Amino acid sequence: MKSLVIFLLTLFFIVSAASSGRVVSENLAECIANRSNTSYPRSIQTIFHPESPLFASLLDSRVQNMRYMNNATSRRPQPLLILTPSHETEIQSALLCCRDHGVELRIRSGGHDYEGLSYFSSSASYYIVVDLFNLNDVQLDLESETAWVQAGARLGELYYAIAKQSTSAPMAFPAGICPTVGLGGHIGGGGLGTLTRKHGLAADNVLDAYLMDARGRILNRKSMGEDVFWAIRGGGAASFGIVLSWKLKLVRVPPKLTFFKVSTTLEEGDRSNKLIHKWQRFAHDAPEDLFVRTVIKANNKKTIQTTFESLFLGTVEKLIPLMKQSFPELGLTAGNCTEGSWAESTLFFSGYKQGSPLEVLLDNTEIQRAKFKAKSDFVTEPIPESGFEGMWEIAMEEDKPIVILEPFGGRMSRIHESYTPFPHRKGYLYNIQYLVKWEGDGVEEEQRHLKWMNKLYNYMEPYVSKSPRAAYLNYRDLDLGTNSVDGKTSFSEASVWGAKYFKGNFKRLSETKSKFDPGNFFRYEQSIPPLFHK
Repeated sequence: MKSLVIFLLTLFFIVSAASSGRVVSENLAECIANRSNTSYPRSIQTIFHPESPLFASLLDSRVQNMRYMNNATSRRPQPLLILTPSHETEIQSALLCCRDHGVELRIRSGGHDYEGLSYFSSSASYYIVVDLFNLNDVQLDLESETAWVQAGARLGELYYAIAKQSTSAPMAFPAGICPTVGLGGHIGGGGLGTLTRKHGLAADNVLDAYLMDARGRILNRKSMGEDVFWAIRGGGAASFGIVLSWKLKLVRVPPKLTFFKVSTTLEEGDRSNKLIHKWQRFAHDAPEDLFVRTVIKANNKKTIQTTFESLFLGTVEKLIPLMKQSFPELGLTAGNCTEGSWAESTLFFSGYKQGSPLEVLLDNTEIQRAKFKAKSDFVTEPIPESGFEGMWEIAMEEDKPIVILEPFGGRMSRIHESYTPFPHRKGYLYNIQYLVKWEGDGVEEEQRHLKWMNKLYNYMEPYVSKSPRAAYLNYRDLDLGTNSVDGKTSFSEASVWGAKYFKGNFKRLSETKSKFDPGNFFRYEQSIPPLFHK
């Protein structure tokens, strides 16, 4: 009898919660529609309820980490609504209505966020998702070498526009490798890429922005103030407002660049180990025109493949002598190399076949959707060969692990750590990204892979940065800590993970948050907390 009562009470609360959610959803949708109709005429549907036949496909369409689409393991409530605005006033309407109804708001520009925080929430009872994919306009000004780009544009859309319009004097923008990443979040977290050693981060090359604050005002760099402009370029822009568009500084590149991929395996004796050990000392100190990263993959627990991937801002004729002098162990030849434009290099690093048309950069289909978990590290001293040997042993326990090492140095060493919130500059040799992917469903399957990831991460602790052990915001990791459900996380509590992402810049971020969003409207699992709560 007692168990029956408990069951009925549980059922009652579930039904009541669902009913309450529908009421809030309906009221919120009506509020947004009414405000939008009075401020901007809408000709297409932009508000989608969970009952809508398009809701599930919209939620799924821009998700890279399919782990959070698995109901058995995600345990995250769905959003009340999905909004797909085609004008900034619709975003403003949604923001003001969410404030009136006590509903949180998540902004999605690409869907590549590693922990799914732009489309799911474990901390909010009620929230909506505002997906910016319709706001993807790219406007270039070749004379001033700048571009205004809406936050919903993908890197591929930006790269395509630059390639098509800057033919006589080739230009580029220093940002990430994957073309389906959204500009809004990428720049907000820093933005590493193949041009980082030459031109810095994507966030280092932002001149202005339009930002919507918690009152629905649209502010530019001057009206938001330099502290806020500093904060949104690498400090997690979603903690401060909704970035609508960025003004970017384009960079000049040679008409002909060189790129290559050279692979080796552990089956070739200890060559892979020695190559990586030499790479650590070479890649950081190489000329800044040269970027060489290392990608390590295990092949179904049988062998380890190490691939050296490179972009050189010059011709093969200039690259080969440089590599023979500085990294002869790799044995690079002209036959390993491809010459082409910067735009063609973006296709090369994205994994497209040689000769693919530039139009593939406009394809918004995720090419690497999977269930995965990621973590990150930064290295300040070369890891000994014995350290990598231990890594190989752990890697061979997994089916599809990936470890990516990307070098710093060059311009990154000349930019002060407080220039933007991204502090990992001088003194850092390279960053590490650890990834494990899986295909199966279920809690036990997920836990097995997460346990392996933690084992590798714990093993690497002696070999990476310390005090703090640093992490990269764009490789978001909730294992480092989260904010409280009620949004009242203190600065000292949040500094556990904040110091890893931002080091000493975390306090300035929190101070800026206190002044700009004292009510903490823009909050999520790892949002910047106000230094002093209202």
